[in-house]
Amino acid sequence: MPRRKLRVGIIGVGGIAQAHMQGYAKLKDKVELVAFCDTILERAEKGAKEFGSPKAKCFTDYREMLELKDLDAVDICTPNKFHAPMAIDSLKAGKHTYCEKPMAMNTEEAEAMVRTAKETGKKLSVGYPSRFSDDAQLLKEMISAGELGEIYYAEASAIRRRGVPTWGVFLSKELQGGGPLIDIATHILDLILWLMGDYSKPVAALGTAYKKLAPLGGYNIWGPWDPKKFEVEDSAFGMVRLESGATIVVKSSWALNTEEPHPSYLCGTKGGAVLGGGSTKIFTQAHNRLIDLVPLPTQSRDSLIDREIANWVECLLEDKEPLVKAEEAAQVTRILDLIYKSAEAGQAINLI
Repeated sequence: MPRRKLRVGIIGVGGIAQAHMQGYAKLKDKVELVAFCDTILERAEKGAKEFGSPKAKCFTDYREMLELKDLDAVDICTPNKFHAPMAIDSLKAGKHTYCEKPMAMNTEEAEAMVRTAKETGKKLSVGYPSRFSDDAQLLKEMISAGELGEIYYAEASAIRRRGVPTWGVFLSKELQGGGPLIDIATHILDLILWLMGDYSKPVAALGTAYKKLAPLGGYNIWGPWDPKKFEVEDSAFGMVRLESGATIVVKSSWALNTEEPHPSYLCGTKGGAVLGGGSTKIFTQAHNRLIDLVPLPTQSRDSLIDREIANWVECLLEDKEPLVKAEEAAQVTRILDLIYKSAEAGQAINLI
């Protein structure tokens, strides 16, 4: 007897949801999208028509969608403000929950999400597709095998010279919680932490956040932004020390007068690595010589979100742990939260 397909509902059928729905569509033998919820009904109906099962239902209130008895899992693609309350409600309704990044607006929300997942016994994962790249997988294998030794210093860099997102609600402090730090640095910080394998407690942080170019306007790759609506930082930076003794420097910007790309770095006792900026390189030594290793590109063409969705579906069907665990995603939020709090206070934060 064939196994019943996994039944998934989408909350927020806007921009990023398109990539998620395309990922599910490529797994139509394993999963079906049976419910779509959006504050704009027409958008939910459009998603259902293009990606939904024949009897897919549409909603404008996600709580009504969660009442569906035959719904196995929910995929949340809303502005950041709604991630935590919707995820918690979804878990309490007995649905496995996948949430777009960032996990939450602050530490308290993230920890409440983790706690609820444990209490309900439902799976919770967060959208960090960078882990699924071929180079990230290679570096993880090398680090896990001890080839780079102890990773004690890292730079997580998400720098755009002029890349302010001018669509949606990205510039809203209330709905997003912040600018490039919470929007794009969240991706590279998650990747760095996962590669390091260091989720020890952050014990000190020094952060700064700026809104220097936002009021000026000017060239932008996605068209001009409205300075009056630019409520978040245009760049933010931080240094965090973990209980293990490791140091992580975080750099982020949507608008900064600098060159691109800005790669990220991992530095260990046996070797190091640079990632991002179009190439990955490993730095080591052998036979009294410094050695640089450059992995050749692979031939894979599937998107990283496709890979992440496939992993999520497989884990639900096979009852396995997803690659992106909720506890790990919560660590990203803790660190970002500390940097923001330090920036707001204008001084370092020491948690020891």
